[in-house]
Amino acid sequence: MTQEEKTHIEERIVDVLKTVYDPEIPVNIYDLGLIYKIDVQDDGNVDIDMTFTAPTCPAADFILEDVRQKVDSLEQVKSANVNLVFEPVWDQSMMTEEAKVELGFD
Repeated sequence: MTQEEKTHIEERIVDVLKTVYDPEIPVNIYDLGLIYKIDVQDDGNVDIDMTFTAPTCPAADFILEDVRQKVDSLEQVKSANVNLVFEPVWDQSMMTEEAKVELGFD
């Protein structure tokens, strides 16, 4: 798989991640800065490192499964592995400007 193909797949993954929401927050998880890493491997497997705004997120299982299913549904993705990480600790500076405005932080 070429770097160009990997980049295209990563762009598609970002598009689907922008459709995943925490039910308590009106901003998608990508713009919230909850996605730390998207690694598209040559064989079509994808590793994603993500976190939550709080370690005790009540919707954690739902969100993790939503991410895995949506990324798995992409034609170019063989399998998605979603890793929940808490390092570095998430903070508001990781949000996009649009997310900050939407949530009233700017």
